[in-house]
Amino acid sequence: MFDEKKLWKDRASGRMKDLGRYLRYIFNGHLVIVLLFLVGTAAFYYQKWIETLSTDFPAELFLAVIIGFFVTYSPVYNFLLEADRVFLLPLEDKLKGYFLRSGIASFVFQGYILLMVLAILMPIYAHVNNNSFSPFIPFLVVLLIAKGWNLAVTWKIHYYIESSVQRWDIVVRFFLNAVFSYLLFKQANLILLLIIALIMGFYYYSFLARTKKMSLKWDQLIDHEEKRMASFYRLANMFTDVPKLKDTVKRRKWLDLFISRIPFSHEKTYLYLFSRTFLRSSDYLGLFLRLTVLGALGIYFISFGLGQILLSSLFLYLTGFQLLPLWNHHQNKLWVDIYPVAQKYKTASFYFLLMIILTIQAVIFALFIMIKGEIFISLLALFAGLGFSYIFVYFYGKNRLKA
Repeated sequence: MFDEKKLWKDRASGRMKDLGRYLRYIFNGHLVIVLLFLVGTAAFYYQKWIETLSTDFPAELFLAVIIGFFVTYSPVYNFLLEADRVFLLPLEDKLKGYFLRSGIASFVFQGYILLMVLAILMPIYAHVNNNSFSPFIPFLVVLLIAKGWNLAVTWKIHYYIESSVQRWDIVVRFFLNAVFSYLLFKQANLILLLIIALIMGFYYYSFLARTKKMSLKWDQLIDHEEKRMASFYRLANMFTDVPKLKDTVKRRKWLDLFISRIPFSHEKTYLYLFSRTFLRSSDYLGLFLRLTVLGALGIYFISFGLGQILLSSLFLYLTGFQLLPLWNHHQNKLWVDIYPVAQKYKTASFYFLLMIILTIQAVIFALFIMIKGEIFISLLALFAGLGFSYIFVYFYGKNRLKA
């Protein structure tokens, strides 16, 4: 007798135990101290930045864009496994309760994140609106309802295999969420909010009606779940061996220009391998781009010289720290061990590549400061970034990897 309640309980508890086991390794070291320092520094300069805002600052629009992103991003954690493509597919009609519980769990987790984000952003709203925090609870309740709507729509989108439907859905939902949030923060007329709410309701109903005779796309559900867990496992792999970590590869032909510049020589074998891995495998390149964009934006909007330099160094650390697993990316591939190349070339190649990556990021950060006209601060940030990168790569990284 199939019991979907027991299946969900087993899957959810197993996932929580899995996450808890690796989180103990991640937060059992110096990383906690670094995170506390990062949070403390960010909070200090965040408060300083808020004090510089005038009453004309478009706080409602600023909050609406950020909140709109967090409300729109609403994945449903389904706890599915690779084998479910075969064993659970015939039981899809009996899994409604299973997926409903997954949706509730996703709502609770993402609702907590939304609570934290709103709490962080409310001082901006209060500063522009006569230090009023009183609307916080009403804002939160309404946004949680919007989050539930987004989760429901996201689930219906899983019935479509066309990627264009998924892309347009994200665009439409972000627009609706941002407009609704803006009107909410502006405390606009209730009729306007109800009109947007009706449009959102009709949007969901349109997908509900069209998907009644459609089946879930199990391949997509499982692939999305595996990608989410793979991102976590890549982080945990820095602290301990993760047997469940799988490699993913994506062809990026337009980046071959950089690979072609590596000399075809004996001592550059590992430099080619690590470079190719960085550009193709997993999310190394994506990680670098995301942290670079976030760091550059943060540095650009901070108007305190010391804060810009500290933030630059912190993002260099976060980038370098999360790229260290690149060293062990091929550790389980036997064919790499038979390379007739000395170990010293492998270590030199890895450190050289990591130094190049962090140098590029440090230059980008300095350029964003220079764009603001702060040439002296940008030069300080550049030299500080290069010095920090060298220490991180050749002292911290070397000690961390013991290579």
